Amino acid sequence: MKESRTLEFKESVTNAFLKTVSAYANYGTGEIRFGVTDTGKEKGIEKPYDTCLDIENRINDSIDPVPKFTLSVNRKTSVITLTVYEGLYKPYLYHAKAYRRSGTATVPADRLSLTRLILEGQNLTYEQLPSERQDLEFSILNQKLSEILHLDIFSKDTMKTLELFTDENGYNKAAELLADTNSLTGIDAVRFGDSINVILDRKAFVNESILRQYDDVFAMYKQYYQYEQIRGSRRETVSLIPQEAFREAIANAIVHWIWDVDTFTHVAMYPERIEIISPGGLPPGITEEEYLRGGISVLRNRIISGIFLRLNLIERFGTGIRRINDAYDGCDRKPVFEITDNTIRIILPLISLKNNLSKDENTVYQLVRGRTVSSSFITAEAGFGKNKTVEILKKLSAEGYIRTTGNGRGTRYTAD
Repeated sequence: MKESRTLEFKESVTNAFLKTVSAYANYGTGEIRFGVTDTGKEKGIEKPYDTCLDIENRINDSIDPVPKFTLSVNRKTSVITLTVYEGLYKPYLYHAKAYRRSGTATVPADRLSLTRLILEGQNLTYEQLPSERQDLEFSILNQKLSEILHLDIFSKDTMKTLELFTDENGYNKAAELLADTNSLTGIDAVRFGDSINVILDRKAFVNESILRQYDDVFAMYKQYYQYEQIRGSRRETVSLIPQEAFREAIANAIVHWIWDVDTFTHVAMYPERIEIISPGGLPPGITEEEYLRGGISVLRNRIISGIFLRLNLIERFGTGIRRINDAYDGCDRKPVFEITDNTIRIILPLISLKNNLSKDENTVYQLVRGRTVSSSFITAEAGFGKNKTVEILKKLSAEGYIRTTGNGRGTRYTAD
């Protein structure tokens, strides 16, 4: 048993645990176990029931507002488990500061995070805030609604239905993002040559409707990763990278954008892959495992997501990652998803029905294919040294041939 984002161990009771209470109440339900060392050894707490009262009093006296929590005692080990539930009335402050979890550590929330917590406590998001600009025009949105939904009448009532306008506040931030022009950042797309020092093309799509940004970067993709091929009497479009995978990746980047940060979504186009780097990391309330598995969607921008759904730019909430993976069905190289606290990187490799691996790399790949194994198993079966095996596994993982789960001794490798 190890500490995690939602589990913390405390050998004794000091006020330090109150920071983690704040973090769980602000960002997601979690547990604190008292009487457990950092290594997971259960030592127990003397007079655990008296200590429970002490813990309860410390929370009531120090956290504002007081979150919902429960306490339980394991009678065999005298370990106390404090469960703190994510609350509705954010931010939950300890000594006038809000906290969040970063891996297994508890750290203060920065000013931007605090602002988001305040909005969330008011049941608001950035996209719902009133736009500073009310002189907005929507010819691009109007055209899309007409083409896709056959909507002939575009009026303020239409904008109300789309949740882009209210009589009290006028246009909101979501409306500004969809307007023909705005003052917000956008997508920075770069096409590289044989190295990152060779830039063949670069376009920044800024200050324009996110619908136009979507179309612009998609056109750039088609220019460099699609070509026409004549087969018999037919002219067919051939995609070097699956069109469906790129479409889903860009749409997901836009609908999950953290628009309150002045930063770009980066699209890096290489001869053998495309990388899409989105700022913001995962939305609160969803784990990396849930994100990669698909089927669960926590919407960072509910209004924008709803409009992209209406316009058929996304198929259904929570299915984007699954559809990206499905687009590579039958290919050796698979998409790679790299997730940190602040970014999501999606790597889309060129379609390759035959791999271009060296003899040793192919040996390792074939040992992993169709199963889930450890590096020790591969080392023994391949007859390589441990360091060589690990280096090959890192390369295969980075290039999308295999997938890596777990960490440390629990790391496992798998491939279809």
